[in-house]
Amino acid sequence: MTHLNPDLLHVRFLDGADEAGPLSPRAYTLTHSDATGELFLTIGKEINFPQIEGLYTRLMRDEVLAEWDLSEAASLHVFCHVSGGLVFGTARMRYGIFRHHLPMVLEAFYYGDRILLINHPELAKARVVVHFMARQKRYNLDEDWGVLEDSQVH
Repeated sequence: MTHLNPDLLHVRFLDGADEAGPLSPRAYTLTHSDATGELFLTIGKEINFPQIEGLYTRLMRDEVLAEWDLSEAASLHVFCHVSGGLVFGTARMRYGIFRHHLPMVLEAFYYGDRILLINHPELAKARVVVHFMARQKRYNLDEDWGVLEDSQVH
């Protein structure tokens, strides 16, 4: 398991979103640099599609996306592209890589939006549901990853 180095996390808020809100809609787009290990987290009212439209990102499809669902009990839905289209690696390999790095990803979401989560503890206590999206049934899964606040940087 890998842990977040906060010095390598770059957080950007899109127009219409900041540390105070809105609570919904609210989405996270996380990409990274394989060369430097830096993480790039964008927080906005929707997924930041321009951030994931570059050729390299479209080939690797290793971005992680997330959105809040506040329709009932608050939950954070995280999306990982395991297979389908032109992607690097087998579904089995990609599923393993995503699972290995997800604790750090959740730390990045928590740390990057910590002001909002401190001010809205009901969100910090929300369940995290990870959607692994794959053509293969064995990797096309929805998994409960516990409570978001358990992902804090310690």
